[in-house]
This record gives sequence, C-alpha cells and structure tokens, in this order.
Amino acid sequence: MSILHRASFTVSAARLDQLPAPTTAEVCFVGRSNSGKSSAINVLTNQRRLAFSSKTPGRTRLINLFGIPDPAEPGAFLGFLVDLPGYGYASVAREAREEWADVLGGYLRNRPSLAGIVLLIDIRRGVTELDRRLADWIAPTGTPVLALLTKADKLPYGQRVKAVAAVRKELADIGALNAMPFSATHRLGLDTATAQIENWISPKVVP
Repeated sequence: MSILHRASFTVSAARLDQLPAPTTAEVCFVGRSNSGKSSAINVLTNQRRLAFSSKTPGRTRLINLFGIPDPAEPGAFLGFLVDLPGYGYASVAREAREEWADVLGGYLRNRPSLAGIVLLIDIRRGVTELDRRLADWIAPTGTPVLALLTKADKLPYGQRVKAVAAVRKELADIGALNAMPFSATHRLGLDTATAQIENWISPKVVP
C-alpha cells in the first residue's frame, strides 16, 4: 500500500502565518481552478472525498494540509500533502485574486519544508498565462516540479505526446521538471506520479 493512502486531513490555514511549523517534507498541489486538482489528490490517496472541489469555482481559499503518519513514531508525520487554493477565475474580485497570488507566491518561494510541487494543467488547455505566472514564481527556487497534464483520457495518444512536449518546452526554465499525461478517472499515470511524490516525502536510499 502506498504511504499516500494513509493521508488524513490535518489543518486548514487562510494565511501563511497560520501554517504549522515547517518540520517535515511537504508536497504541494497547485493549479488553475477546474484543472482536476481535487480529483488528482483523491485518486493518489485512494480516497473519495479527502480533497473537496467547491461547487462555486474559485471559492476554496484555504490551504489544506493532509498528514501522512510516521509508522515508527505515533503522533508524528512523515510529511504532508498540501492543497493550495486554485487560481484563475475572472468571476472572483481582483482584490481577492491578488490576495491569493500573495499566498501562493509566498508559500512557493519561502516555505523551507517544500520538497516538491505538483502542478496540475488541463491537457486540453496547455500552459495558460496564469500557469506561466506560477512558473515564474517557482523557477528561481529550484524546487522540483511534477506537471500532471490532467484529463488525458480526453485526447488520443498522439495528441497527448505532443501536449507533454509543448509543456516541457514552455516550462523549460523551471529546470527540475517532469511532465506527464494523467487521468484520475482512468488512473493513467497514477503509479509513476505516486512513486515521484512518495520519493519526495520519504526519499529512497540509492546504493
């Protein structure tokens, strides 16, 4: 069983100063609203309702942490999966959008426990202007990124390959970038994504 399957809701925070102290590895999930972020978290953790997607796009403004318990130390955590607020809805007031940008940017640039970033991109949309802005925050940090091109079951194989190549080219300045097609409903790319995230949280010792 994957260690991700043991994840459980731990805490929500509206601001960065409400987050728990950065003591262990964190892997954050970030993406445009409607990119399939909640579905990805749920299928990776093998839970139906761990992450919630708001019925009103752009309404989920909290940072939600899901702790993965440490089997060797009761009450302690191996790491956390961090669900960051979605971004990109025009219906949300500009002031609120800028506030989200400050929270997202602050977390991505300054969180010392951040071990990896899972960037969710709708494979049919490709890299949007907002995704590009996000990449500009990430690139200087050197934090590794796993770009999951969600809803990949909607495209035939050849178009998936082209879409992945286009994302790799557009986000090349991130450096440590792995891009792959992903589908929560068809479990496409699930094993590879799981292995990457597990290794960020609990790195394998390579002989």
